[in-house]
Amino acid sequence: MAKFKDSSPAVDVLGPDSMMPPAAGSVDADADLRDRSIGDILAELRNLSAEQVEKVLQHQRSKGVRFGEAAVALGLASRDDVLYALAQQFHYPYAPDEQKKVSPELVMLREPFGPRAEAFRALRSQVMMRVWAGPVGIGERAALAVISPDSGDGKSYTAANLAVALAQLGGGRTLLVDANMRNPRQHEIFALKAANGLSSVLSGRSDSQVIQQIADVPSLFVMPVGTTPPNPLELVERPAFNLLMRELTSKFDHVVVDTPAATHGSDAGVIAARCGAAVIVAHRHASRVAGLQELLGSMAGSALRVAGVVLNER
Repeated sequence: MAKFKDSSPAVDVLGPDSMMPPAAGSVDADADLRDRSIGDILAELRNLSAEQVEKVLQHQRSKGVRFGEAAVALGLASRDDVLYALAQQFHYPYAPDEQKKVSPELVMLREPFGPRAEAFRALRSQVMMRVWAGPVGIGERAALAVISPDSGDGKSYTAANLAVALAQLGGGRTLLVDANMRNPRQHEIFALKAANGLSSVLSGRSDSQVIQQIADVPSLFVMPVGTTPPNPLELVERPAFNLLMRELTSKFDHVVVDTPAATHGSDAGVIAARCGAAVIVAHRHASRVAGLQELLGSMAGSALRVAGVVLNER
């Protein structure tokens, strides 16, 4: 395990192996899940009796419809239940009963089949091609910073939902790092305890797990800020932050990093440079063209890859 050395004490970033996030589910487990029929899943979800299941089967045979359609027609299941069963078969995180328990900002979980979720899937496809496609050691080892000119542009909202979309690909692990040490929000969006996090790691004070797994999306992990520090820019300018990003990109398939707004100082530019790639978020009704141009200009001539500009209409 890499240890970081600068003016701070040595830091064991992710802790011992026993504190590492668990690996994603195996292919065999996914196959077993897909082998379950829609009927089995709905019967378990709705606690249907053998008599009710037989009633659904009779309706299915007489009408020539699918089991799920028959169950809905008989009032023994809802359309959301059928969507949940299909999602289970394809190992797609979706739990309709849990929708009201997650932040309204997490549209990938609350409205997974709506137009806003589709927009994030389109964004995911673009960043996959522009950031994580290519020779090993180049695209695959980059992290993606989500940056914006001003506060309120929707940067944290975009970072959170993009991270969920990446995690829903399956077969790998996605990490969302909240590096907005001026106004952190990811712990609020995901309802996490934020006692320890990025600031703890960079200041050499981390003594417990700083990466938390998201229950609703098993392949998604979040590193919150932790305690908001008085010197955020100095922390990300230390060599420890650069080494941390290298270690995280070696352990996770995708790393998305939330950042402070550019109006707060140089933090966003420094973080993006350490990540290697960035997506810029602008708000349709709030962002100033001059601010966006200034942000783009500040990155001109650097090795940073700008994967695109997102126009937030939320």
